Amino acid sequence: MSALPDVTLCFELHQPLRLRRWPSEYDLTEFPAEHLLESYFDYEFTRAIFERAAGKSYYPASRLLLDLVHTSKKDAKPFKLAFSLSGSFIEQCEIFEPALLGIFKELVDTGYVELLSETYYHSLAYLFQESGEFEEQVRMHQNLMERIFGYQPTTFQNTEMIYSNGVARRAEELGFRGIYTEGTEKILGTGRSANFTYRPQGCNQIKLLLRNYQLTDDIAFRFSLRTWPGWPLTADKYARWLSDTPGDCISIFMDFETLGEHHWEATGIFDFLRHLPRELLRYPHLNSVTPSEAIQRHAIAGEIDVPDSSPVSWADLERDTSAWLSNKMQLDSFERLRRLEPQLKRLGDPYLMKAWRYLQTSDHIYYMSTKGGGTGEVHSYFSPYPSPGIAYETFTRAISDLEQRVGIACYLNGTHS
Repeated sequence: MSALPDVTLCFELHQPLRLRRWPSEYDLTEFPAEHLLESYFDYEFTRAIFERAAGKSYYPASRLLLDLVHTSKKDAKPFKLAFSLSGSFIEQCEIFEPALLGIFKELVDTGYVELLSETYYHSLAYLFQESGEFEEQVRMHQNLMERIFGYQPTTFQNTEMIYSNGVARRAEELGFRGIYTEGTEKILGTGRSANFTYRPQGCNQIKLLLRNYQLTDDIAFRFSLRTWPGWPLTADKYARWLSDTPGDCISIFMDFETLGEHHWEATGIFDFLRHLPRELLRYPHLNSVTPSEAIQRHAIAGEIDVPDSSPVSWADLERDTSAWLSNKMQLDSFERLRRLEPQLKRLGDPYLMKAWRYLQTSDHIYYMSTKGGGTGEVHSYFSPYPSPGIAYETFTRAISDLEQRVGIACYLNGTHS
């Protein structure tokens, strides 16, 4: 056990553009290519969801975190954290709530907040069988972080923490020094803990950080569950749990909407967060650090092997890619997206390309899941559709129109295969 174990607190912020449900008789071809986003996506519905989340979660939570960071500057061990902001989240901030983006800029400017890199469109591009789309979206996201925040991320997390040896190799080739994935037992095996840094198999420089999903889910899923033996979860109780956890680095990583949206203010979630930094200070052996600091501070505890044929993620109980690729609707939608890439890259049409990339957002295929039980309830909670079938039909309208446009454009430009 390390003499000074570290705690990294990371938040994911992502909102998809929701697809528009046109009447079945509506002809999408009436829209010119430059208005495809307005044709396929419902900006007003997306705005309503974003503004609701902003009011309940984004504004109060980000302001509270900014205050906590500023207040802790005088402490011997200041409070630090990290964010992973998808490109679509940033774009919606710019359109719907630019003041919110200003708060995140203030947080980054404190010097105590790290920004992670991911795919710009929070997409499944890595699964496009070694195409160049993954790298392009990661570079787009890096450029966005530089443009908005003047920041160059050094730590990467793939969409929904989808991970394999190949993800790590490609992240290393892109220059990242650290990468996140789920600390699931299926990759740790017997006798190893998620609370250490590891070397991905086949890599030379990049280090792997593993999310402690048990301690994360104590907040993200169980915080307001009154039947849970750990309820009520208070900051002093949680800090004690962290203190009693062996290892070098305890990675807590969750959706930002945990604060105020998934657990409403009345549950005490903001009070919990408000008191957590001070409670951590009560334990001299606990440090609040950013992911890049944890990577620098700790030696490799071993190698993690995740074959490309069996990627892991942080989604569902299976913690694999079945949240997106487990039924015929999902597989058909994914394959239609994948097949469009060569033609679109040859065409180079910016309007068709951007519409295609927004259709790649993982949420659209996630909504088509037909899993049952508690997992199915989680999918339904996030889905704006009454059923997976409606999600599939809605997506099919858009992808069919895009396929037709791409086919016509290729024919007219002589670029069809």
